Amino acid sequence: MAELSDRLDTVLGAKVSAPLAELFDIHTVEDLLRYYPHRYMTQGAELSEKEPPEGEHITIVATIASATLRDMKNRKGQFLSVSLAADGQQIDAIFFSPHKLKHVLIPGRRGMFSGKVKYFGRRWNLTHPGYVILGGDDEDGAVVPAGRIVGGGALAGLARGSVDSSGSVDMTVFDRRFVPIYPAAKDIESWTFMRCVRQVLDQLDTVDDPVPVDVLAERELVDLDTALRWIHFPDTAEQKEQARDRLKFDEALAVQLVLAGRRQDASQRSAPPCPPREDGLAAEFERRLPFTLTAGQVKVAGEISADLSLGHPMSRLLQGEVGSGKTVVALRAMLQVIDAGHQCALLAPTEVLAAQHARSMKSMLGSLAAAGELGSHELATKVALLTGSMSTAAKRSALLDAVTGDAGIVIGTHALIQDRVEFMDLGLVVIDEQHRFGVEQRDALRSKAREGNSPHLLVMTATPIPRTIAMASLGDLETSTLDELPRGRAPILSSVVSAKDKPAWVNRAWARIREEVSQGRQAYVVCSRIGGDEDEKKPARTRSSTDDGKNLPETKAALDMFELLGGGPLQDLRVGLLHGRMNPDDKDAAMQDFNAGEIDVLVCTTVVEVGVDVPNATVMVIVDADRFGISQLHQLRGRIGRGGHQGLCIMISQLSSGGMSFARLEAVASTNDGFELAKLDLTTRREGDVLGAAQSGTISSLRLLSLIDDEDVIADAHACARTLFDVDPELTRHPGVASMMKSAWRSDRAEYLEKS
Repeated sequence: MAELSDRLDTVLGAKVSAPLAELFDIHTVEDLLRYYPHRYMTQGAELSEKEPPEGEHITIVATIASATLRDMKNRKGQFLSVSLAADGQQIDAIFFSPHKLKHVLIPGRRGMFSGKVKYFGRRWNLTHPGYVILGGDDEDGAVVPAGRIVGGGALAGLARGSVDSSGSVDMTVFDRRFVPIYPAAKDIESWTFMRCVRQVLDQLDTVDDPVPVDVLAERELVDLDTALRWIHFPDTAEQKEQARDRLKFDEALAVQLVLAGRRQDASQRSAPPCPPREDGLAAEFERRLPFTLTAGQVKVAGEISADLSLGHPMSRLLQGEVGSGKTVVALRAMLQVIDAGHQCALLAPTEVLAAQHARSMKSMLGSLAAAGELGSHELATKVALLTGSMSTAAKRSALLDAVTGDAGIVIGTHALIQDRVEFMDLGLVVIDEQHRFGVEQRDALRSKAREGNSPHLLVMTATPIPRTIAMASLGDLETSTLDELPRGRAPILSSVVSAKDKPAWVNRAWARIREEVSQGRQAYVVCSRIGGDEDEKKPARTRSSTDDGKNLPETKAALDMFELLGGGPLQDLRVGLLHGRMNPDDKDAAMQDFNAGEIDVLVCTTVVEVGVDVPNATVMVIVDADRFGISQLHQLRGRIGRGGHQGLCIMISQLSSGGMSFARLEAVASTNDGFELAKLDLTTRREGDVLGAAQSGTISSLRLLSLIDDEDVIADAHACARTLFDVDPELTRHPGVASMMKSAWRSDRAEYLEKS
C-alpha cells in the first residue's frame, strides 16, 4: 500500500518515476495526485440509430469490410476509404496519410473506432477517427492483444494508458464517461500520467483528511480521499465538480493559513510604539497645510495613526486612485514616527520617482524639513535622498544623515537596501508602488531596524488591487483605501484615436496640445520605447527647429517623436525629452524644467508613470497606446489634471478600430474608476502576472483556483483561516491544518510568502 508522502520510485519504479521528476518536478505520491487533469475526454456514445445527428461523438466496435485507396477530388493526394460493419449497418470512415494505414486497416480485422459524425449529402461518415485494433472475434469479446497495441489518435493513447501489470489492456477504461487528459510533454504522454495515477490509486491507503470534519460539513465538501480519486476518474459530472470544489478550497485555505500565520507572527513581534503628539511635528505639518484633507484622507490617516501607536508592527496596504492624496497621508504617518524619536525610510522603484518624492516632501514641509539650517523650525527634521547614480560626496552625506539619525526621512531606490546603509533607529518603512519590488528587497530594508524590533510597514499602490488578489497575496495586510479625488479636481476626459482609420485626428491631438499651451498649460507625449542606438548620446533637453515638415511618420520611438514634434506640429513650442537612458543629472534637470514651466511639452517614456506631479500639465497624448497595459494606461493618465484644470488624455493607436485591442483602449477611456479597470486587467491578463513578476509567484502556481471566478471560495477560506487561528493560535489542536501550509500549497511557495 502507499501513502501520500511516499516517493514515487518506491511505488512506480525508478524507470517510470525518473522522467516525471525530471520534466515535471513530481517526486512523491502526493505530487502526482495533485497534478490534476486539465480537461476530460468524453467517450463517444454507442451507435443507437441509423442516422445519428451531425457532430455527435460516437464509439463503435466494427469489422473492416473493405479498405480502398482513392484520389482526392480537389487537390493532389489520396485517402483511405474504409467500410465498417457494425450492428447490422455499413459505416463509412475516411483516413488521411493512407500509405501509413493501408497495412493496418485491412479487411477482416476488428477494431474500436471513435470520432464525430459528419454528413456529406444524405450519407454520413467518420473522418479520421481514433482507432485501436482488437483481437478475438464476436464470441471472444472486444480485447486488445497483450503487448501489442495497434492504433492511432486518442483511442490508441487511451489503450496505452490502460496497460495493467500483466501487459494487457484494461478494457474497462473504454466504458468511462470521462477520461482524464493531463498537461503532457513530448516524452511523457497524457496517457502515461493516466496509467501512473491509476496504478498509484490502486495502492493508495485511505487519505487522512487535514481539514476538520465540522469545516467540511458546514460547506458540504467531500473528504480529501474521495476528492483525489474523483478528480482523476469521475463517474459523473457531479463527482467531477464536487472534487474540484473541495480541492479549490484546499488551495485557497492553504494560502490563507500562511497569511493568517504571518498575521499571528506579526502580532507577537515588538515594534516601537509611536503615539501621536498634539505638540509635535505631525501636528505642526497639519496646521500648515494650505488645503483641507478629504474625508477619506482623514479616515485613513486615523487608521494608520492608531496602528502606529501599538507595540507590534503595523502592516497596512494603502491603495487609492491616481492623485487621491496617498503621499500626504504617508508623510503624516512618517512625521508621527519622527515625533516618537524614530526614523522612516521610503523605498521608490525609480530614481525619477525617488527624486520627485524628495522634492515634493521638502516643498510640503518647508522649514520643517530644514533641520540644521538657518530659519528652520525647532521641530524640524531632514529629508535625505539616496540613489545609485548620485555622486560619492552626495551618497556619503546621505549615509551619514541616516546613520546619525539627523535625517528623519530617508528616501531612495534599491540603493537603500545595500549592506552599507545603516539607520540610527528605523521605525517605519514605506514602500511606494509595492508591486515593483521583490519580497527579498522589502525584507532587506525591514531588517535594518534595531535588534529586537520590527519597523512598522506601510505599502502604497496607485494600481487598485482587486479583492481576490488582495486576499490571495496580501491577506496579512490590513487595507486602507482612498477612493475619492481631492476637492476641486475634475475627472480626466479620455478618447481613443485610430491613426489608421482617421489620421486627421492625430493632427487634431497636436492642435489640442497647442491650444492648452496657449492658455499657459503643459502636456506630455508618451512613447512606448526610447529608440535610437543604445550607445547614441542625444543632446539637450529642449529643442527648437526651423524644419516645417508637416507629415509625421508612423513612429513609436521617443527620440524620433522628439525630433518630429519639435520640427513640425509643435515647432514653436518648447519641447523637452525624458527617458531612462539619459544620465541622472539630465533626467533630473528635464523634470525640474518641466515642473518650473520652462518646457511646454515633455516627450517621454514611462519614466513618468508613477509619482510625477506637475499640476500645470493638462494634456497627455499616449502614442501606440495599445502597447501599454490597462493599469499602466491608468497610471500614466493620472499624471495630468492634478491642478484643478480639466485633464485630457488622447490614446493613439495604429490598429483598426474594429479589433479587440482597440476595444480594450475604449474600455479604459470610458471610466476613471481604477478598481473597475483592475478587474478588466485581471480578466484580460489572467491572474499570473497582474501583480508583476516579483509578486506573481503566489498566484501562478494555483492549479484549480481562479482569482477571477472563485472570489467566494477565497473569501470563505480567508474567514475560515482567521477563525482557526483565533481558536488555536499555534494550531496544536489542528495538526492536519498546520500540514496544509506545506502540502496542497508547495513549501517553497510558503517560504516565499513568509518572506514577503
